[in-house]
Amino acid sequence: MPEIAFEDLTAGRVFDLGTVTVDTEEMIAFARRFDPQPFHLDEAAGKESIFGGLASSGWYTAGLWMRLYVDSVLLDSTALGSPGGDEIAWPAPVFGGDVLTGKLEILEARRSRTKPWMGLITLRAWMYRGDPADGDVVYRSRFTGMFGSRDVPAPAQGS
Repeated sequence: MPEIAFEDLTAGRVFDLGTVTVDTEEMIAFARRFDPQPFHLDEAAGKESIFGGLASSGWYTAGLWMRLYVDSVLLDSTALGSPGGDEIAWPAPVFGGDVLTGKLEILEARRSRTKPWMGLITLRAWMYRGDPADGDVVYRSRFTGMFGSRDVPAPAQGS
C-alpha cells in the first residue's frame, strides 16, 4: 500500500526532495540531444553568452527536479499522472558541478467532482542552487498532480 495518497497532500505541506549534483557530461549529452544551443554545448560559447559559462538547458534542470520528485514522493504514492501546468521558469542559470536542492509545496487540494476516487493537487516545484534558505532559485513551476484516494476506491478496470 502506498504511503502517500490524496488525503496526505494538504495545502501548505512542503516536501524536501533532497539534492543532486549537476554532472557536466550528462548536462552536455542532454543538450546535444534535445537543446543544442551553443551556450549549452560549448564552454567558450557559454562564456560569451548572457550566462557567462556553460549553462544547463532549462529542460535538463526540470528533469533533475522531476527525478527528485519521483524518488521522494511519486514512487511511494497513489500518483495517477498530471494533466499539465500553467507556469515554468528558470530564473538563474545552472552550471556543471552545482549542487541543487529540490522542494515541493502543496498549494491546493480538491477532490475531483466527476471521479471521487481521485484528488487534484496544485503543486509548486522549486529548485535552488545550494541551501533553499539563501540559494538562488534556478527552477520553478506550478502544475497539477492527480492522486488516488485512500478512502474512496477506484472503480474496477472496465467498469
